[in-house]
Amino acid sequence: MRIAILSDTHGLLRPQVAELLETADAILHGGDINKPEIVEQLRRYAPLYIVRGNNDKDWARDIPHHLTVTLGGLNFYLVHNRKDVPTHLEGADIVVFGHSHKYLQEEKEGILWLNPGSCGPRRFHQEITLMLAEIRDGQIQVEKVLIPHGVK
Repeated sequence: MRIAILSDTHGLLRPQVAELLETADAILHGGDINKPEIVEQLRRYAPLYIVRGNNDKDWARDIPHHLTVTLGGLNFYLVHNRKDVPTHLEGADIVVFGHSHKYLQEEKEGILWLNPGSCGPRRFHQEITLMLAEIRDGQIQVEKVLIPHGVK
């Protein structure tokens, strides 16, 4: 199973990102979508699991604040801001979050924490990134995808 993990698109779905989504079996989005059109575009590629970010206003009121989903035998917990993850998170193998626009992949106390960074408009002089993950036999391999910031 191939999963595209992205966050903080802030109203921009770059052509390079859309091209990568064509190979995804599922898409996880960590919030700050900013426009309902982005949700519609993402749903064209693969099943979409999405949470609302702090910049997602009234149009996103039906998008959950947090979400738990099982893909490829692994339990994912999605939330926009890492500080909103419950202290005692039970049953999660992987936490996906965004908000900081900073790429992060770390294992802590048996849980894999993933922040794909931002693949929307470049902000704060950060890299433009997302993740592609492959799940096989209950194991996940995560690849960082860097999009050159000179490319729109």
